This record gives sequence, C-alpha cells and structure tokens, in this order.
Amino acid sequence: MTEFQTQMRRETLEIPDATERLLSMGDAAIRSAAQALRDRDPAFLISVARGSSDHVASYFKYASELLLGVPVASVGPSVASVYKRPLRLAGSASIAISQSGQSPDIVEMAAMAQAGGALSLAITNDPLSPLGQVSDHILNLHAGPEISVAATKTFVTSAIAAIWVLAEVAQDQDLLRAIRNLPKTLALAVQQDWSAVVAALEGHNSLYCLGRGPSWAMSNEAALKFKEVCQIHAESYSSAEVLHGPVSLVGPGFPVLAMTGQDPAEPVLVQVADQISDMGGQVFVTSPLAQTATSLPVVRSGHFLTDPIVVIAGFYVMVEQVARARGIDPDVPRNLKKVTETV
Repeated sequence: MTEFQTQMRRETLEIPDATERLLSMGDAAIRSAAQALRDRDPAFLISVARGSSDHVASYFKYASELLLGVPVASVGPSVASVYKRPLRLAGSASIAISQSGQSPDIVEMAAMAQAGGALSLAITNDPLSPLGQVSDHILNLHAGPEISVAATKTFVTSAIAAIWVLAEVAQDQDLLRAIRNLPKTLALAVQQDWSAVVAALEGHNSLYCLGRGPSWAMSNEAALKFKEVCQIHAESYSSAEVLHGPVSLVGPGFPVLAMTGQDPAEPVLVQVADQISDMGGQVFVTSPLAQTATSLPVVRSGHFLTDPIVVIAGFYVMVEQVARARGIDPDVPRNLKKVTETV
C-alpha cells in the first residue's frame, strides 16, 4: 500500500528536480543579470521582500557582503506603497523576491526602485507577474506549480538563484561548482533522518532556532515554518544574540534547533549550542562538532555559502513530520492562504 503524502512533503521531495530545472533552464537569465550587475558595479544593493522571501533576502545580504564586499539594505515596501516616499538609488541595484510576484507593496517598491535609478532584478516563479513587468531582469525559478501554502521548493530555488547570480558576478569557480552539484546534494539532504527533533518537540509549544551569518537566514525561515505549519511558537536568534537575554527562558528540556554550515561561524555557534545544552536545554545542531548538544545528520555541499540551502531542505522534511505528529495538516495552515497580498 502506498503511504499517503501531503502536498508539502511531495513538493519538498521535488526540491532536487526543481533545482535541476532551474540550473538547466535559468542559465541565460542569470548570466545576463550578472553581467548587468558587473557593468553597474553598484556601491550598494537593496532588497525588497516579505515572509519567506525576506529570509532569502537576508541570505542574499550575507552572501553579497561576504562574496563581493557589497552591502545590502532591506527596504520596507511600505516606504513606497504606504508612505509614497521616493528613494535616491542612482548607481545601485535592487533585488525583489516574490514567488508569486503578485503582492502590490512588493511590486510598487520594485517599481519605485527602478524609477529611482536602481538596476532592478526580480526573483519569481511567475515571470509574467506584475513584479516581472517592473523589473529589468527576471530570474525565473522554473520551480513548477507550488500548491502547498508553505513555500519549500520556491524558497530553495529562490535562494539558489540569489547565490548563483552573485557567484557569476564574482566568477567564483568553487562556488559555481557547488551550485551545479546541488541537485545531487539536495537529493541526499531530503533523505536525512531528523526524527529525533520530532520526538523532542512532543508536548512543547515553544522553541528557539539559532543561526549565524548566512545560516541565520535559514534559522529565520525555520522559525516561520514552525509557526506556519505546526502552530508552535518559535523565535529565531543569532547565536551571538541569544545569550543577551533570551536564554533566560531556557529551562529543562527547552527545545533549541541550531543551524549552521561548514563555515567560520560553525565553531562559535556550536559553542553556544553546547552552552545552552549544559543549561538543560534540549539542543540539536547541524554540525558534527557538538560536545553536549545533539548532532543532526547533515550533508555538506562543498562550499560554505551553499551549505545553508542544503540544511533548510533537510529541515523541511522534518517540520512536515512535526505537523503531522501534532495532528495538523501542513497543507492548510490555519488563517493562511498561498498568496498574501499586502499594500
């Protein structure tokens, strides 16, 4: 008998194939956008996004600053949509991220950025969307239809498109090689067993997610998904911030998920994870370096900037299991719909 699969699980397991489609079909658009960025040589970039897409933007920010040395500022869409204030963006570039490309405030902010002199890029799963119509370069995700309310494959492909265009700008061959290998790496990632986290969350309605650097963006995404599909109150912190007050909530058995790739921040994040474990927290970390926290099985991608993408793919498999263990259908999150349109 075939085991029933939720739509969220089906789409999560499709991540490797969706990544392969992006890499095989999106090359020309990525190269064109990268050349435009090289020609513009912006002193700074801005990002425009909300929800899961804003977590991609946070990942893009760290990647740009670490790879290119170009700072990225997140601009609130309401600057354009509600307050109607123009920004002086001559010589800069903007990147708007929205899987649907439909939200009026994202579209209006992207249009304002273009009118203000920015080179405008859009990462979207719908190139014919209103967002695509106000952008100089459209980076189509080629993810295929995503029916589940919780974004999984569009989140991953958005992050890949974001890092890919930066890798092309930098002509970083090691990173480009890791990106090309992502379909195989992600196929392994979605088979990892994180069931220990599912068991540990039984009876708990609150937890912390931790990250540092590019992985902090994935920690933010993880916390959102716990809220969205599991109805668990989750807060995301940088491992550098959690000891400045939030750790006071940690008591015996308090769940913590610490997310890291194989990068310079890994040892310091693991040190904090072990410290919270010593306080009585039930701490899981995506690293083999842990001493007292529990190490989760992970697949490394061959580059520290693509490791966070692989980690979040494994997380999606687990969080869907948590929802079902709690009797919640992850395909129909309470009070939510697939496309959120804000002004």
